[in-house]
Amino acid sequence: MRMELTLNSAAQSEQLSGIREFTYLVRATPGAIGFTIGEPDLNTPEAVKQAAKAALDANDTHYPPGNGYPATLEAISAFEEKEHGLRYSANEVILTDGATEALFVSFATVLNPGDEVIIPTPAFGLYESIVRLCRGVPVQLPTEKNRFQIDPAALERAITPKTKAIILTSPNNPTGCIYTKQTLDQIHAVLADRPIFVICDDVYRALVYSGEYHSFSEYQDMRDRIIVVQSFSKPYAMTGWRLGYLLADAPLRERLQVFHQYCVTSAPAFLQAGCVQALQEDVGPVRALFKRRRDYMYGRLTAMGWPCQEPEGAFYIFVDISKWSTDSRAFAKKMLAEAGVGVIPGVFFGTEGYVRLSYCYSDAELKEGLDRMERFIKTL
Repeated sequence: MRMELTLNSAAQSEQLSGIREFTYLVRATPGAIGFTIGEPDLNTPEAVKQAAKAALDANDTHYPPGNGYPATLEAISAFEEKEHGLRYSANEVILTDGATEALFVSFATVLNPGDEVIIPTPAFGLYESIVRLCRGVPVQLPTEKNRFQIDPAALERAITPKTKAIILTSPNNPTGCIYTKQTLDQIHAVLADRPIFVICDDVYRALVYSGEYHSFSEYQDMRDRIIVVQSFSKPYAMTGWRLGYLLADAPLRERLQVFHQYCVTSAPAFLQAGCVQALQEDVGPVRALFKRRRDYMYGRLTAMGWPCQEPEGAFYIFVDISKWSTDSRAFAKKMLAEAGVGVIPGVFFGTEGYVRLSYCYSDAELKEGLDRMERFIKTL
């Protein structure tokens, strides 16, 4: 006898990732070239792998401390102060199972049912899903009409008595945009005297190609309300390692660790040696590689007449398709079927009329894919 069962309504209503959906669709299409997934086409540096192998050979296979080994946390603390000027002690760091877990822990800790989270869009779709799973309410703050910068007046209008947090991603996924110092100052002016948490998803900050970079985490007068999320995945080509970390003021970190430890217990023991080694790696060559690819893809797209803003970081370009279609999902499926090129519809980032292209692919793939796109738009 089949029983009628009920599930958590948040889990019941949430859909699987649209980004993954299109990535799998491209992989299932013979001969297709995909500019879909944000994963470096590089291997983890040898020194990082060797460090993890040595730890494994030394039988570092037992339970580590929940927040990470002291040496790992000290290495992260020292790295953040040296590289970014952020002074968080080892007791204000949690090593997480990727930036995704860090985000989940952050929202789960600060949100009560019905609390609102402001999400500047376009944005990584994961944010809205996690907020809803944590019983919060996502509030979109569109930025596409302001060159992807946050308008302080629009931010003021988005804030309500239920606003609990805002997430800031710079460099941004999917646009590659970096928030200017002026934008950050204006955001600070709006939030400084309000009890609103700021979650800084800075996972792409090592991949900044031009201009001056600032993170909202620099506004340490709001230290008690700021959570910094970082990842080893992007700059060190460690996506499969599933390792990241968060930084937070000690009293807040004390509460964050509760969700972290009940969720995953800890990050894997022997992989932590790889984390420590990764922080010593020079990401300059990786940054130069992606900058060169950025220049090539942006140059090709603009020459073809595809409207887009030059990315300043990360490895994505957000292309305006509104002169051809206002349905990004249909457009992406059409281009895949007719040209054999896969991209991610803008609707999955909360902004219709755009598609996202990733340029973390080989030079040959970039050229062939862009050649196909050039032929495709001539048929529209």
